[in-house]
Amino acid sequence: MSSSSLGAWGEARAREHLLAQGFTLHASNWRCRDGELDLVAEVEGTLVFVEVKTRRSSAFGGPEEAVSARKVRHLVQAALAYLDAHQLTDRDWRIDVIAITATRGPRLVQLEHFVDAVRVERA
Repeated sequence: MSSSSLGAWGEARAREHLLAQGFTLHASNWRCRDGELDLVAEVEGTLVFVEVKTRRSSAFGGPEEAVSARKVRHLVQAALAYLDAHQLTDRDWRIDVIAITATRGPRLVQLEHFVDAVRVERA
């Protein structure tokens, strides 16, 4: 399985997880000039931008550790672009990370949902 196929598989597991937790999904793989948002969801009136990281092992750290400072900047810029494009700039929002570890096949080994994983200074 290629890394892009593994990523798509992981995003599907993340969608299932969010739906089971009562989230409403608004978008998948939303792209703009500033980057891409894997999933856009909503729960209890809060928009949630979800970055999904899927790995086959944690030998080099957990999947969540792959969210670099550069990736965080792109996530924030993309989230702001999404809010602007959909005229939602007055909404509460946050950025979560879902970290998935899978075996070959793939089979889910672990799914961790880090709520409000990216702290954003708001004006």
